Amino acid sequence: MKRTIPTAAGAAAAVVLALTACSGGTADEAGGGGGDDTAAPAEDEAVTLSLAGWSLSTTPEFQTLADAFHEENPNVTVELQEYDASEYDTQMTADLAAGSAPDMYVLKNLKNFWTYYDGAQLLDVSDVTAELDPATGGADFYEVDGASWAVPYRQDSWFLYYNQDLFDEAGVDAPDGSWTWDDYVTAAQDVTEGLGDSDALGAYQHSWQSVVQGFALAQSEGAELTSGDFGYLEPFYDRAVELQDSDAQVDFGTVTTNQLTYQAQFGTQQAAMMPMGSWYVATLLAQQESGDADEFNWGMAPIPQVDSSTTGMDATPVTFGDPTGLGINPAIDEAKVDAAKEFLAFAAGEGGADALAAIGITPALLSDGVVDTYFGLDGVPGDELSQFAFATHDTRPENPVDPDTAALQNILGDTHSEIMSESSSVADAIAGAEDRAASEVG
Repeated sequence: MKRTIPTAAGAAAAVVLALTACSGGTADEAGGGGGDDTAAPAEDEAVTLSLAGWSLSTTPEFQTLADAFHEENPNVTVELQEYDASEYDTQMTADLAAGSAPDMYVLKNLKNFWTYYDGAQLLDVSDVTAELDPATGGADFYEVDGASWAVPYRQDSWFLYYNQDLFDEAGVDAPDGSWTWDDYVTAAQDVTEGLGDSDALGAYQHSWQSVVQGFALAQSEGAELTSGDFGYLEPFYDRAVELQDSDAQVDFGTVTTNQLTYQAQFGTQQAAMMPMGSWYVATLLAQQESGDADEFNWGMAPIPQVDSSTTGMDATPVTFGDPTGLGINPAIDEAKVDAAKEFLAFAAGEGGADALAAIGITPALLSDGVVDTYFGLDGVPGDELSQFAFATHDTRPENPVDPDTAALQNILGDTHSEIMSESSSVADAIAGAEDRAASEVG
C-alpha cells in the first residue's frame, strides 16, 4: 500500500482511522517547569501525571493510551481529567489561566492551536518530535519558529463510506476509487431514484462546514484560507446545493432543526454514502455490536476528487484532516517533565499506535504492523479498495496554522449556513465572506 510522508510544506501523509497557543520564547520564558528546582525522580520512583480527555465513557482512546503506557512504565500512572467535548477548548483555556489544568492536554484541532501557542500555554517539546518516526502524520503542523509545541497521536483523514447493500438494491455501481465529485453527485441521485419508495437517500452530508470547505481547500489548486479569497468554494457549494435540491440529500434545515446525527443516518441505513472522517469506523463497529446500528455490508473508498488526475488505484487521492495532538502544560511540576515527555513519545510512537489501532482509533503513525492490527479487527472491511482508502492519501490541513485561522473559520461558518439554508446565493454569500474577511481580519 502506498504511503505519503508529511513534509514541512504541509502536505501531511499516510493517515488512518478512528472513533470517536503559546509564545515563541524558550520553555523557561513561557513558564516551562512552573515549579521549583526539584530534581527529576529516579527511574523507579512513582510518578502520577494528569491528562485531559472528554466523553470518557464513549471515547476510550485516552484510557487506552494511559493503560498501555503504564504497562510499559509501571512507575508512571496517568490519571484522566474529564472535560465537556463541545466546550473543551473554552474550559481548557479557562483552566490553564486559573492554574487548574492537567499536566498534559489534548490539542483537539488545529483551529485553536495558535491560541494555546500565542498564550504561552505549551511547553517546547522539540526534543520529543525530533525522535519521532518520519512517517508520523501531522507532526509538522505543530511547529512554529523552528520549535515543536505538541506531538500528534492521531491523524484523521476523510474518505467516503458506502453501503454496498443499498447500492445493490438500487442497481447502481458502488464507488471504485475513480470518482470525481460530479460522479458522486450523479451516483447519489441515481441511488435515490433506484431505491424508489425507500426512506434511504443516495447521500448524507452532515451540517458541518468542513464537509464542503475542507475538501474545497485541500483540492483546489492555489487555494489559501488566509488569502481572504474564497472563490475556490463556489463549485463545491454548487454541488452541495444541487444534492439537496434534487432530494438526494437531506436538506440543511432538516439536519439542523431535527438535530440529525451522521452516526444514525449512515448506521441505520438512511444514506447509501457519507463523506466522513476516519474516526467513524470505530464508532460504527461499536454501534453495530451494541445494536445502535444495523448490520449491513459497507466499505470505504477514496473521497471523490476534482478531476481524474488524482483518481484510481495508481494515484494518490487528496483529502483533508487535522491531527489530534498532545501538549504539556508549562505549569507542570518540573520533576514530572521527563515522564510527560516519555508519555508523548509513547503516544505518538509505535506503542501508542498499536494500542489505538487495536480499538479502531486512528494513530498518527501508520506502519505495516498498525495496518495489520487495524484490519484484523472484527467488522472492518478487508477488501482492496477499503485498504487503499485507509492507507493511501495526501491529507492536507483543514485549519492551517496561522493567527487568523480561527477568525476566518468563524466567518466561513456563517457563510456555510447562509448557503446551505439557501438564504443567500452561493456567489453572494462568498462575496460577503470576502468583504468580512477584509474588514474584520485584514
